[in-house]
Amino acid sequence: MGVLAAASRKIGDTLYGLGFFAKTLRGAGLFFVRGNVSSRILVMQILFTFVEALGITSLLALGIGGAVNIIGIPFLTGLSQERLIYPLLIAIITRELGPLLSAFIICARSATAIATEVAGMVISHEVEAYISVGIDPIEYLAVPRFLAVTISLFLLNVYFSIFGLGGSYLVARLFNPMPAAVYFSNLLHNLSIQDLLISTIKSVISGMIIATVAVIKGFSVERASTEIPVAGLQAVSLSIGLCVAVNLFLSAAYYIIGS
Repeated sequence: MGVLAAASRKIGDTLYGLGFFAKTLRGAGLFFVRGNVSSRILVMQILFTFVEALGITSLLALGIGGAVNIIGIPFLTGLSQERLIYPLLIAIITRELGPLLSAFIICARSATAIATEVAGMVISHEVEAYISVGIDPIEYLAVPRFLAVTISLFLLNVYFSIFGLGGSYLVARLFNPMPAAVYFSNLLHNLSIQDLLISTIKSVISGMIIATVAVIKGFSVERASTEIPVAGLQAVSLSIGLCVAVNLFLSAAYYIIGS
């Protein structure tokens, strides 16, 4: 009975999450058409999620781009295949690690913040106050955060790729001094529409997942203030797990279709 109850609860939670996502997605489609009063929340969330995360993103992107060059160039040069460094950089930074690490950064910063903020509103009965005056909490609280996190993750992923590929040129010069025009020309020659498309799809889906999970976990608290940090931790752990699973699935689909 315990196993059946747990399975039933899991199915119920999954269906609730899908329904919540569908309603949030519908509200997102109407957000700009309606001229929503919660647009200030959207702007502030983008500032926190995207702009304030640029520092750590720059450090990670530069470090990974540099590491690929430090390890890859000497090895590939020994095999007389040094030109393979360009597709390798694109595969690692743009196609694989860029979307995933950008998602991790936002999970660590924004998933926690959103879940605890919404949970605090539930505990303080602020959400009930919105409902009592006819304001849909999903439209007012979930939708702007959903849009902001999705947009921010897309932009952060683009920034990660640009900074990682561009910054790695400084490291590449240590091994093989070359004009910047030659380096970036080779990068652009090896960068395909498929690379950009799969990277964009990963970042957009991950952003949707993070925002939806964070808000759901925030709304799931009941009355005790001790539930607030728990909601934040659950939002981070579940978001990371789902983002990893989605990225693995999309990468596998990309390579299967591409082959």
